Amino acid sequence: MRKIVILISGGGSNMKALVQTSRSNRWAERFGAEIAAVISNKANASGLAWAASEGIATTVVDHKAFAAGRSPQEAREAFDAALAAEIHRHNPSLVLLAGFMRILTPGFVRQFEGRMLNIHPSLLPAFPGLHTHQRAIDAGCKFAGATVHGVTAELDHGPIWEQAVVPVLPGDTADTLAARVLTQEHLIYPRAVERWLAKSSA
Repeated sequence: MRKIVILISGGGSNMKALVQTSRSNRWAERFGAEIAAVISNKANASGLAWAASEGIATTVVDHKAFAAGRSPQEAREAFDAALAAEIHRHNPSLVLLAGFMRILTPGFVRQFEGRMLNIHPSLLPAFPGLHTHQRAIDAGCKFAGATVHGVTAELDHGPIWEQAVVPVLPGDTADTLAARVLTQEHLIYPRAVERWLAKSSA
């Protein structure tokens, strides 16, 4: 059985959508794949409790624990090394970033190159980074959306697997636009994973 590991930092709504779709769409039978673990960099991430209640292994690798006595770059590299070791413990075929709010080092990305996906709340290559919804509104965009892409060393770049488009409505705030985009994220992330699994097993 091919293993999938999901990384989260908060409530994990995309993680929940992935888990639920993996079961309703029978990933184990169709692709020989299962979600084996959920890992967070925050012990208080509420998504961990949900995953545990679903019988999925959970682990915390707290990025703050690596800061003492290290420069910011050294701390980041030490955290990434510990995170990579925890991921490798599950021998995953695929790693999914689902609201994982850490910028990963190039050395980390290389270890999982070609088998790590991320979802970003904009129509990449537009608006990489943070505050995407407010930036789209401020720019006068008529449409916004979300992108599932392969992870590379360059932030929010990499090959695009799926995109969804939503209108930017008059009077939209960052919050209302984010909510509209999120409903589409929950649809396109599982779809992209299914495409990846089908292609990798072909």
